Formats: sequence, structure tokens, C-alpha cells
Amino acid sequence: MNKPRLAITPGEPAGIGPDLVLQLTGASTGADLVVCADPDLLQSRAHCLGVALTLQPYTPDFDFTNLAPDALCVLPVGLNRPCIPGTLDVSNAPYVLQCLDRALAGCLAGEFSAMVTGPVQKSIINDAGIPFTGHTEYLAGKSGGHHPVMMLTDGELRVALVTTHLPLADVPTAIDQDLIILTVEIVHRAMSQQYGLNPPRILVCGLNPHAGESGKLGIEELSIINPALAALRARGMHIIGPVPADTAFTPAQLRQADVVVAMYHDQGLPVLKARGFGHAVNVTLGLPVTRTSVDHGTALDLAGSGRADGGSLRAAVNEAVRLSRLPATSPAGAEMPA
Repeated sequence: MNKPRLAITPGEPAGIGPDLVLQLTGASTGADLVVCADPDLLQSRAHCLGVALTLQPYTPDFDFTNLAPDALCVLPVGLNRPCIPGTLDVSNAPYVLQCLDRALAGCLAGEFSAMVTGPVQKSIINDAGIPFTGHTEYLAGKSGGHHPVMMLTDGELRVALVTTHLPLADVPTAIDQDLIILTVEIVHRAMSQQYGLNPPRILVCGLNPHAGESGKLGIEELSIINPALAALRARGMHIIGPVPADTAFTPAQLRQADVVVAMYHDQGLPVLKARGFGHAVNVTLGLPVTRTSVDHGTALDLAGSGRADGGSLRAAVNEAVRLSRLPATSPAGAEMPA
């Protein structure tokens, strides 16, 4: 079988993304890696880290068996200004998105099997006047407006989110029956098609403490979540919940579930990151392309220091290789499998 070809985006140039990408040089990943980045940035960071680096310009017909052991294959995307490790520069914010756009375009065209993204600094992109809440939402908008679902996994625990990068005060009004049903549909489809779980066992968290305690601690479970889960069960899905979030991640609960669906970002992800930070992977479900990412931020204080841990990026590459050999998740709105 031919190796999948993956597009890698380092993310924020002043952060540890370039450092982590350099750690892939010569690595045995089971894939042909193409880094969408500024070549001068990679050479400068390699010099800073004392790493020998050869850059191979990418062409679609390049034979990766000819890639030297100390080389990275690079698809050039130019910075607007030279980058200083650890120092954000608003003029380079568009560059970060240009790297993403090129990788995504290649995936949509079939040039790449999947894309793997390094960490971005949302604040500096917003400071440049560009509305941006995260990779997940950005890639969904750029790939045709499909509904994305963020899922993180450490290889054992999988946590998907109904809402992603919202202020906590906005979460209750953002959640409705349609959103819960759509999210669980996408998770169900991905678990079936990409993870081979038939049928997948999906545990859904409540929103309120004690899952509302029969309406005494909030009515969202009674008015929104329970009816949505009943509709999903009526379609033959194996649904558990709503389960109070403070017990959803206990060993007894997790033994009966293949994936947990949390209502908001900080309901589920602290548990997963406490278990697997540094080797967990962010997977975007519901897109017409396969995309994985690291589980951490830009770590500006570590950029260029040689102390950045590349475990999560390697795990993201490994997950992209595995998923790219299977059918991509059908876009939201497609017919559910029988």
C-alpha cells in the first residue's frame, strides 16, 4: 500500500510548532510528510536549536524514497516578517492562515490524505483583525460550512464536544435539541466508519450539576437533553445518559462507553488532558477531510529552547496515518448508516 501523504502546518511561527516539526526530520511515521511553512523560518529555528536540516522543495510528483535522512519536504509559504522565537508579531497572523488554507486545499483536491496542525495563537490572529475562534471552526467554514465536532483522544478515552470555544456564560443558550442530535450523529458516524465500533456506545454528559437533579439544579436536562437523547435512541443508537459530569469519567462509567460527549469545552477536556497531556490528539469530526492536531498551545516560553516535547505531534501524525487509510467521516447532513 502506498504511504499516505500528510500536510503539516506548524502553526504560530513564534511558538514551539516549528521546533516540533523539526523533530519529525528523519522519523519513521509511515507517511510522506509535507510541511507547509516558510523555509527560512525552519532553517532559522534549526540553527537556533543546533539541528542539521536540509530542505527539499515539494512538488506533487516528488519521489519521497529520495528524501535524505536529515531533510524535510517543504511547501513554501512566506512569512511577512522574520520571526523571533517567543515574540508574537501581528503581521505574521495572515501567514498562519495561509498555511492552513494551502493544506486544506490540498486535502480537498486529493493531493494530501490528511492534514496535521500545530498550535496557533488565537489572540494574535484576532489582534490582526481576523475573526478566529480556533482551527475547528475555521476549517469547517473554509471547507464548505460543514458542522465540525471537536474530539480529543489519548488512545483509550475519547471526548467529543457539543460546544467548543464559547464563553461559559453563552453555553446554556447555545445548546438545543438539534445541536445535540447533530453532534451525536456525527460522533456515531465517525465511531462507526473511522473507528470500527458497531454500534458505538455513546455516553452523554448532562449540563448541570447532578444532571439537573430532576429539575432542581437546572431544567436543560428535562427540556432539551433528555428529548434529544430519546430521539437518538429511537433511531437505534446506543446512548447512555445524560450522566452527571462528576461521575461520567469514573472507571465504571467509562467501561460501558466508547466515547463521551461533553456539553462544553472545560467539562470534558480537563479530564482527558489530566490523563494524557502531551500524547493526546485533537481530531476534527464531520469535515470532508481528515484533520488531527496537537493537544497543547504555542508555549512561547519554550520556543527555540530545545525543551519542547513533540509527543503530541507524533501522536497526531500517527492518528492521521491510521485515519487516512479509512473512509473520511461523511459531511454533516448525510444519510446515517442503517
